[in-house]
Amino acid sequence: MRQDNQLIVLTHLSQLVLFVTGFGSLIVPLILWATQKERVYHMDNHGKNIINFQLSLIVYFIVCIPLILFFGLGLLGFLILGIFSFIFPIINAIKASNGEIPKYPLSLNFIS
Repeated sequence: MRQDNQLIVLTHLSQLVLFVTGFGSLIVPLILWATQKERVYHMDNHGKNIINFQLSLIVYFIVCIPLILFFGLGLLGFLILGIFSFIFPIINAIKASNGEIPKYPLSLNFIS
């Protein structure tokens, strides 16, 4: 097993592909995690955190859809989740480059 902080940082930042292509924020990190978790030290922990965060965002976005009918609360939820999905991958990529294992806020534990 080898230490590769650059690949881990890239895995965190790969979530931002959503803002370029409109999709892939779950698929790209999932592929990187699945192919490298046995080879790169701490990739398994980082990958699980990323996948749990992305799956949690999907659940929260789905919950926001019916909330649009309630005074537009769903739109506010979409805005907040959009900001979270942009800011936290960047913050956690910086933490990962310093050797920390960051946690994502509001993450449900789908994969442990």
